Amino acid sequence: MKFKRAVIKIGSALVAPDKNGCSGKHLLSIARFITQCQQAGKEIIIVSSGSVAAGRQLIRHGSPVPSIPTKQAMAAVGQMQMMANWQRFFDVPCAQLLITHGDLKDRQRYINIKNTIRILLENGSIPIVNENDTVATEELKVGDNDNLAALVALVSEADALFILSDVDGVFDKDPRTNSDATLIPQIDEITPAIYAMAGSTNNHIATGGMKTKIQAAEKAVENGIETYIINGSNSENFDQLLKGLNPGTWFLAKHGATRARKHWLKHTLKSSGQIVLDTGAVDAVLNKGASLLASGVINCRGQFANGDSIDLIDHQSEQVIAKGICQYSAQELVQIKGVNSEKITDVLGYCPSKVVVHRDDLVVLST
Repeated sequence: MKFKRAVIKIGSALVAPDKNGCSGKHLLSIARFITQCQQAGKEIIIVSSGSVAAGRQLIRHGSPVPSIPTKQAMAAVGQMQMMANWQRFFDVPCAQLLITHGDLKDRQRYINIKNTIRILLENGSIPIVNENDTVATEELKVGDNDNLAALVALVSEADALFILSDVDGVFDKDPRTNSDATLIPQIDEITPAIYAMAGSTNNHIATGGMKTKIQAAEKAVENGIETYIINGSNSENFDQLLKGLNPGTWFLAKHGATRARKHWLKHTLKSSGQIVLDTGAVDAVLNKGASLLASGVINCRGQFANGDSIDLIDHQSEQVIAKGICQYSAQELVQIKGVNSEKITDVLGYCPSKVVVHRDDLVVLST
């Protein structure tokens, strides 16, 4: 396992296999795998389905396909059940993050989610993400947790995505109706022919099927994230993963996650301003792989907001040495330039971040 940070998506069929509340039937082996990954120094983020399934027996309904308000009520009560079920498998704290598509489209909320996940991982907690079904409307819903997992992998800067369900992977034909269907172990490129192989879900509790898993894989691999579809109900598959083997379908990333992100920062984002760095900050950014702190800022130019891309300028040469995403607006930065990180709250009255530009959000342009 070469990844450093992975998002693991767990489907409803694994969280509530009997469709009668949460179960540890499959989650025990998944939790053991996650713990072993952590012990190997890897960071894990969970995207868990199952809140509706967990609350299904606790909300009265008269249809095998409940209405949206009924599902939202099921999710509201089921989310508590699901989180409690997850926490019992881990000795470290689990953290709940409920988000909508609107959160991921809004720049400020996107940055907030990213920072929250980053701090949780730094403190050894396991972020557990789910769509906020209790408030999401059809316009805001990601629609399924497969695609949500891909978006979480992007915002958290993961380099691997594992989509766990009750299917072995992608087959050349529907295995439910074709006994001679063959598992495809590796997919180098996602084409219309690959989508044509995808069937639909036959689980009325679930919202996705193989098509949404392939959609999620496409989002991920285009951004350098290796993606796997694996049968999470087979505990032996996790032993295979720990040995570096592929027990399901592996979608090859087009290029490394780090390279993809650096390319995005360097070539796609348009800078909205400039930050002038002192000699110590220039050295830290260029030679030490460090984040930019407020204490190293001499001045800023232009009007930019929190979350905007900015150029980092060497005060001596006036050359652009790096580019990154700023955690502060220009107005805020003018007030805290040269200030020690521990004193930011004294100046602004709050401290959204102890760094001005995090090293993960920075690409060096020259040395």
